[in-house]
Amino acid sequence: MVKKFRIGNPFDTQAVVENIEISDIRDFPLELSVDEKAVIKFNIGEGDMIFGLGEAVRGINKRGWVYESWCSDETNHTEDKRSLYGAHNFIVVSAKKKFGLFVDFPARVKWDLAYSKTDEVKIILDGENADFYYIEGNSEREIVRNFRKIIGKSYIPPFWAFGYQQSCWGYAKQEDFVNVRENHRKNNLPLDCIYMDIDYMERFKDFTVNRDLFPDFKAFVDDMRANNIHLIPIIDAGVKKEEGYDVYEQGHKNGYFCKNADGTDFECGVWPGIVGLPDFLNDDARRWFGSQYKALTDVGIDGFWNDMNEPAIFYSANGLNKALDKLDEIRRDEVDIWGFFKMKDAVLGIQNSMDDYCSFYHNVDGKMVCHKDVHNLYGAFMTNAASGFFEEKFGREKILIFSRASYIGAHRTSGIWFGDNFSWWSHILLNLKMLASANMCGFLYCGADLGGFNNNVTRDLLLRWLALGVFTPLMRNHRALGTRVQEAYQFGDCKDFSDVLCVRYRLIPYLYSTFRRCSENDDMMFCPLAFDYPDDKIAREIEDQLMLGDECMIAPIYEQNKNGRAVYLPEDMTFVKLSGENIKTEKLKKGLNYIDVALNEVPLFIKNGKNIPLAKPALNTAELDTENLTYIL
Repeated sequence: MVKKFRIGNPFDTQAVVENIEISDIRDFPLELSVDEKAVIKFNIGEGDMIFGLGEAVRGINKRGWVYESWCSDETNHTEDKRSLYGAHNFIVVSAKKKFGLFVDFPARVKWDLAYSKTDEVKIILDGENADFYYIEGNSEREIVRNFRKIIGKSYIPPFWAFGYQQSCWGYAKQEDFVNVRENHRKNNLPLDCIYMDIDYMERFKDFTVNRDLFPDFKAFVDDMRANNIHLIPIIDAGVKKEEGYDVYEQGHKNGYFCKNADGTDFECGVWPGIVGLPDFLNDDARRWFGSQYKALTDVGIDGFWNDMNEPAIFYSANGLNKALDKLDEIRRDEVDIWGFFKMKDAVLGIQNSMDDYCSFYHNVDGKMVCHKDVHNLYGAFMTNAASGFFEEKFGREKILIFSRASYIGAHRTSGIWFGDNFSWWSHILLNLKMLASANMCGFLYCGADLGGFNNNVTRDLLLRWLALGVFTPLMRNHRALGTRVQEAYQFGDCKDFSDVLCVRYRLIPYLYSTFRRCSENDDMMFCPLAFDYPDDKIAREIEDQLMLGDECMIAPIYEQNKNGRAVYLPEDMTFVKLSGENIKTEKLKKGLNYIDVALNEVPLFIKNGKNIPLAKPALNTAELDTENLTYIL
């Protein structure tokens, strides 16, 4: 059961697709006050849990920390962070009276989840116009299903998007991509996609290709496709300001960029230098930007990742000038330690400045709307621009599309990845925890940069992370420019990597069918044990294991120099170790068990009475036999 309540005149975020009658706000079941800012309060008992908020740091149980819904270009995913790239305003309260709450509000929301007061939840909106959805159900999982029903079915990507994907910020020329393809093939490493980061463009201009590096881009795309490789280029939000650059000139001429208060184009600096930010909340501008993808789909590109769409702002002209003035002011005096910190703050404060986000506007149905009031929709509406064009031209499930920034509702048209993580063991565990929380908010096609984007990976870290990535719908290995090489073939003998990647392809029929079923049934692919075993006190607190579908449980190794781990089984299960074509099974009893797992093995736990289909190994999804399957019983 879902009840909708409204205060003020909310912005239409397009998050909810089901028509729900608005109930009298006086009947709202939680304490609500409104005085410029809306504030929701309720008490929470000892042992009660709070789930949700999608892409966020810390645990699956969010109790005890302060989170903020504010799409942020945040590269350091450490425990002190309050916001990352997504704004996923849905929580499930697991208490004597269970309920869910969706705060449909596109500006900043602060979630004090029993942090300031250990027995109180306080939700503060940076405004007073919002819709609230109070969701009831007999269980946490039923509450999620009821919520997912009102926000619409989750995006389903093409089948090949479940194949292994290799990326690197630094693949620049045609030969780089061919080398990746050939090294995977000769080392018996499966591969379906290679990503094109910003280097493929002509001076970082959206929808362009550097002709010096790719003299015949269509022929190159065709050649890769003939070898069953999909090229996936990046598209950034900012459009380079440049005379003669058709995309910029169209956007400027037609007023499709976000505006300053005086009606001039808001300009800021990102990778290409000075850019205009397309006004994705304007219907005409959104359709125009979506149509630009045609330049790449016309040459055979059928997958994209949208980036920098929080939007990320390295600097604005006003912000840069203010910082330079501040530095001049400090320099006129003797620079003591406090002057040094002032200089540091002046420079670091340029990037993603709140002053900038408060200074530009969107044209929504002829009304100028300040960006800060709709900030969390920007990335979602950028991706909707692309997906709208794709569906119109190609139909559903033909194009792979996922985004860095997102809001609930974008799950209907795209996936997400979890952004610029690090090559840290702790980020394997963070990856696992985000899967369940993202699923609660509708984002089924998701995953992290396997091996870590920042910092330097080790062989064992990559293998252990890939063993988790075997189960994530998006299985992409990605690293940053200047970090240690991270392709599976860069670590000497490739057999261990081949064994792990082989398992992924053997499991694709199961993963894909489970994914589709969860989308169609408004269900979760990954669940906390607390959802499936609510009366098991031990299971309720476990956060390094997840239920997968209705059949099994996953429990990755996420610590350095460990040959195994302790695993808690909430019921009798079959322990399976998969490696290449090898399968080892062992019946284990409910309770605490220690398992040994080699670096080339993928652990899995199957419920009694369930079975998992396996395909024969293949080097890509095009060669995968999805009909003649064997089963792990």
